[in-house]
Amino acid sequence: MIDRVVTSGTFSIDGEDFAVDNNIWIVGDGTEVFVVDAAHQAAPIIEGVAGRTVKAVVATHGHNDHINVAAEVAEATGAPILIHPDDLMLWEVVNPGRQPDGLLHDGDELTAGGVTLKVLHTPGHSPGGCCLYDEAGGVVFSGDTLFNGGPGATGRSYSDRPTIVRSITEKLLTLPDDTVVHTGHGDSTTIGAERGNVPAEA
Repeated sequence: MIDRVVTSGTFSIDGEDFAVDNNIWIVGDGTEVFVVDAAHQAAPIIEGVAGRTVKAVVATHGHNDHINVAAEVAEATGAPILIHPDDLMLWEVVNPGRQPDGLLHDGDELTAGGVTLKVLHTPGHSPGGCCLYDEAGGVVFSGDTLFNGGPGATGRSYSDRPTIVRSITEKLLTLPDDTVVHTGHGDSTTIGAERGNVPAEA
């Protein structure tokens, strides 16, 4: 079971602000779930949870538009917050004085509601960027690593184009073509559809 909640707000980086819509993915079953990327407004996310147990609020990366209500959602649901350690410097800008409850590492497996998500560390958009792969369901939650149309944005602080292309090539393009890619912004896609949108090298 996958539910999508879309929230709107501001992405702030390098002294600039951008209006964005974010996809929040609620993944699990009728009893327990993960919340992937708690962005902008807590109320619609909590409404989407609909009283289910939240096993964790999982951040695909530390940009403010993916974590700015993580603490509020965690407090409301009693869930721990998980993020990759390489993005802690981004987390601390948004949530000073509130540390995450656990750290994600490449190869970790998280289970809720019968769904197992494998953590794929995919740096490039940010140093600690991660995707979450549900092999049994044929789905990957790509955060801002891969979009409908190709790689996520680089050219900002802590981002690197060759690194994101390598991450996608080594960690995502090795998945089956029919794997559904649920992105951090915009429409979903598939691995097969994006093969031609990822350059052989940056």
